[in-house]
Amino acid sequence: MEDKFRRWFVCLCLVFVFPHVFADSYTFRSLSVSEGMPDLVVNAIYKDSRGFVWFGTNTTLERFDGARLRHYFLEATNGNDAKEKRVYSIVETPEGEIWAGTGIGLFRVDDDTGKLSRYASDVIDSGVHAFFVSGDTVYVGTEKGLFIHAGDGFSSVQLDGNIFSPANRVTGIAGDSHGILWISTLGGLKSFNPLTGKVGSFPPQPGRAASAYYNVALVGARVFLGTMTDGIVEYDVADGVFRPYIDVGCGVISSLSTDGKDLLYVGTDGNGVHFISVSANQIVRSFRHDTNADPAIRSNSVYSVLADSDGLLWIGFYQLGVDYSLYRSHLFQVYRFGSRFTTEGMLVRTVSFHEKQKLIGTRDGFIFIDEADGRFKTFDTPQLRASIIISSCYFSGKYYIGTYGGGMYMFDPRTLGVEDFYSSEPYPFKNGHIFCIRPDREGCLWVGTSNGLYCFRDGEKVRHFQSADTKLPEGNVYEIFFDSTGKGWICTENGMCIWDPSTSSLKTDVFPEGFINREKVRMVYESSDHRLLFLPEKGNLFVSDLSLKNFRRVGKGTLLDGKSLMSVVEDDSKVFWIATNNGVFRYDGEEGVMPFGMVDGIPSNVFINCYALKDSAGTLWFGNSNGLVSLPGGKERVWPELPYAMSISGVLVDGVDRPELLERKGNTYRISLGSRSSSLTLLLANLLYVSPDEAVYEYREADDEEWKLLIGKSEFNLYNVPKGGCRYYIRRTGYPESAIELEVLPPSSGGWWAGVLALLLAVAGVLYYRRKHVRKQTPVACVEPSATAVSSFDVGESVNVAEEPEPVIAGHPLPEEPVLAADEEEGGGKYKTNKLSDEECERLSNLLDEVMNEKKPYIHTDLKIADLAFMVGSSSHALSYLFNQYLKKSYYDYVNEYRVLEFKTIVTSEDCSKYTLEALAERCGFSSRASFFRSFKKATGITPNEYIKSVQK
Repeated sequence: MEDKFRRWFVCLCLVFVFPHVFADSYTFRSLSVSEGMPDLVVNAIYKDSRGFVWFGTNTTLERFDGARLRHYFLEATNGNDAKEKRVYSIVETPEGEIWAGTGIGLFRVDDDTGKLSRYASDVIDSGVHAFFVSGDTVYVGTEKGLFIHAGDGFSSVQLDGNIFSPANRVTGIAGDSHGILWISTLGGLKSFNPLTGKVGSFPPQPGRAASAYYNVALVGARVFLGTMTDGIVEYDVADGVFRPYIDVGCGVISSLSTDGKDLLYVGTDGNGVHFISVSANQIVRSFRHDTNADPAIRSNSVYSVLADSDGLLWIGFYQLGVDYSLYRSHLFQVYRFGSRFTTEGMLVRTVSFHEKQKLIGTRDGFIFIDEADGRFKTFDTPQLRASIIISSCYFSGKYYIGTYGGGMYMFDPRTLGVEDFYSSEPYPFKNGHIFCIRPDREGCLWVGTSNGLYCFRDGEKVRHFQSADTKLPEGNVYEIFFDSTGKGWICTENGMCIWDPSTSSLKTDVFPEGFINREKVRMVYESSDHRLLFLPEKGNLFVSDLSLKNFRRVGKGTLLDGKSLMSVVEDDSKVFWIATNNGVFRYDGEEGVMPFGMVDGIPSNVFINCYALKDSAGTLWFGNSNGLVSLPGGKERVWPELPYAMSISGVLVDGVDRPELLERKGNTYRISLGSRSSSLTLLLANLLYVSPDEAVYEYREADDEEWKLLIGKSEFNLYNVPKGGCRYYIRRTGYPESAIELEVLPPSSGGWWAGVLALLLAVAGVLYYRRKHVRKQTPVACVEPSATAVSSFDVGESVNVAEEPEPVIAGHPLPEEPVLAADEEEGGGKYKTNKLSDEECERLSNLLDEVMNEKKPYIHTDLKIADLAFMVGSSSHALSYLFNQYLKKSYYDYVNEYRVLEFKTIVTSEDCSKYTLEALAERCGFSSRASFFRSFKKATGITPNEYIKSVQK
């Protein structure tokens, strides 16, 4: 019993000492094959200064922008040695370059080409496993010692006199507050003083062999080292002693890092991820693959961990890709009463406040909290006849509580006692439903029930209205609301009536035509300017003045359209906050609507039919399916700041990836389009790392004042771009300061003349080619097909399309397509030194098929193999090998097969009678009619006209 209490006490202390660790609620999202990860072994994770996250895998370097991955492929130079392509470490240099350490050396990302290129291969010719940046200097840990990059060149430091010693195989680098580098190697722990150039060695205790260390982290004067067999080893600089550190349940430490203050982040290959407090020498949080864990990660075989400076956790796995925690701001908060109680996970149906007291009704009873004196008590069955609490009200020193099926109670906050309300009428007050409890300004308490409408004064019933003998509409009474004139709005299952205090009667004949009185209304609310807001069970928000002369539906065509409206409350700035079944919306009273969801700290997008409140401090309170949610008011409401500037991570022009066309200067982006380009897709970086379907942006044209929304789609599309160019502004919704400017520039006059010159040269080349080669052939007549339009495709209609033979010269097709270049020859001899494995061919083929199906680059007549190689992050040579040696077809056959399928799709799904065959062929990407006929017949065995006839039968 004492041990149990001691463990509980230690955990409680940790909660108080490290509240940030326990308060953060992690929701993980995965990156795997379906998200485009080409390799699922993740050895390294790094976040750069712009907010992009980089992953080092066994074959690629990946850049993630929160919505999509960009691939940077590494090609082995020594046959199929997988080690050469493995990315072990990543860093951003002081100049903003991204470097990657691989099994053969140092690579860097070339922003101009968007590719990885080998760097300093004449100096660094071995594997690179670690980086460390200090000021303007980059330290590179290799398999042949330490290299220092300062300025334009590299210098080297041998950590051991024997170059082949394991002590020269650097695995990790960390720096202390004195500028000393601490270096983990396969031959023990080393240090390096950059000022003196002195290398220090730290042998183990006598009788123990030097350990192989695979990572290093520093907290103060304590050095922590990761091993592959013995877990974490601590070296105390003060006493010079190595000691085994905390057992994390696995001896293989694959990742070790720190927040620089107190926490160690430990990744293990077998037991997940652990956060360790160095000051407490205690594991304070763990993440494992466990069906009972919340949250659970997908595997315990962890290869890399990054706890970034923005509070997100990134975990790289062996063969499972990445799990990362989604961004959550703390704009909205789930109510907690210190460390004693939290509403997180509770479905909150009703709340009532009085000064520092809170009564929270849930489907599992109610909770009373007095924050002034610390009293706290829960009530459930059997204390209550029913545990589902659906209404509550503070009135004359007591709380009145309505249940579903268990009647009504009174709760005395002084004695914490519960007693029945009006037990002399068992139904509905002991075994019925109590939907609504409201006081009026005359001192009466009104109760809406499953047995009509009641009015009480001083605990005695003074009125009871039922639909059988009054004007109360039939059904349960769900809502009672008293407006500023004293009128009572009574909402039932089948309509609405008004309590008129001047005549002490219910009225139904006062509503004008078109009013909302015949609908089921969940809630009525009066604004500070005396507008009435009605929330119907179905349909849009209804707004009226008190005289019922001016009323209308609002919200149609906005984000509120189609939502189930649950509650509404007005804040001190006269803005409405509407809780729905899919998030909270800020409504300015006109047409301006802004969404808020889980990214803003809301625990669930599903809100409950719970009356929202505003307390004396201006804080708004909402009942949510996963807790009691608050939004601070006034100066306490701190809008979260974006950690990174809004960014465009890529651009597609007519469906083809063209990053080189995008120029950036500060917050302005410029794109110069060619004269034939018509469509533009901007890829927006989701650097908040919210769930992609929660990303919300808005845009407007420069001359337009209205912002339009982009929801759940991190891209911006422009079709039929004006020839004179255009200018747009794009921003993340809710962050006006995040706006970026996009300027699409028209083609320059120089580009026009260049186009004319290119056309003249092309015509001259064709004429020369035809003249040279036709003379070598036996002269025959050339049959030119006519431009017959494709007939109507109505089922059952007779089609009369003339058969059009393929153009030939001496029995051979016209040479429409260029002869295969050296890299595209059919022969396999040139691949003897650089072959791709079957596994890599399969991966590349799948990636290529994905690009062809999603982006359809084949519809562009000038598509080149180099274009495809760029889109999949590979090389022309690799694709040539894939086509000729693995797929056993030429590049042109591969592309034209997709074009033929596109033609089939078009003629079977559209009315194409208005198009000629030439037009359809060009639409599918064919450069000429002859090429189209030849490819179609090769793929299908019939001509295009024969196919058209077959689909019309």
